[in-house]
Amino acid sequence: MSRWIEGRVIDNRRWTSQLYSLQIDAPVGPFKAGQFTRLGLDIDGERVARPYSFVNAPHERYVEIYSITVPGGPLSNRLFHLTAGNQVWLAPKGAGFFTLVEVPDGKYLWMLSTGTALGPFLAILKTDEPWARFRKIVLTHAVRTAEELTYQDTIRELMTAHPDQLTYIPFVSREDTDFAIKGRVPPAIEDGRLESRAGIALTADDSQVMLCGNPAMVGDTSDVLEARGLKKNKRKEKGHITTENYW
Repeated sequence: MSRWIEGRVIDNRRWTSQLYSLQIDAPVGPFKAGQFTRLGLDIDGERVARPYSFVNAPHERYVEIYSITVPGGPLSNRLFHLTAGNQVWLAPKGAGFFTLVEVPDGKYLWMLSTGTALGPFLAILKTDEPWARFRKIVLTHAVRTAEELTYQDTIRELMTAHPDQLTYIPFVSREDTDFAIKGRVPPAIEDGRLESRAGIALTADDSQVMLCGNPAMVGDTSDVLEARGLKKNKRKEKGHITTENYW
């Protein structure tokens, strides 16, 4: 099998001056929600590629990735400016282990994300599996400013489809709002604000936690959870915390 397949941009949704989502028509092979692909462009005679999680569920027609421009980055800034019809290169199949297959059963599923790491959670939530396995699901999205709380249309659709199961909790660290928790996720777990907002307890007895985001959030949140008695989920030893660094 070839290392690359050709794709064509269908749409480029620019959420802010830095955040964007690409929809791509490409014959990607079967994958599991939560996995990632590699997306690349030919730049100055060299194929430059980076990993990007699928935002689309496996059954959806187009590949979708969610990204942010990186100052001086050779790829992300060029991707930001792509338009319909532009060519891109993708890995032919998905990869990675940040999927529900790796998550043990529980009563509650907590999905804690920062920034563009919201993407794999949306892919998972657009499948049937989480709703069949968990009584309640809490989706958090932690960002710096309110304009970075993207995919509100998708989240509303999920909440409409699963009103008794899904709770969405935004975090905004650098602005005051009347709807989001102010600050970072780890302190909001320590002082009880997250659980109060969710209306359920985050305990080792009932909860599975998926962490996806910048390494500081993943590391600090893991420490807070482990202090509560939750353990990292390992292939040979089931636990409660499943992580993916997203940077």
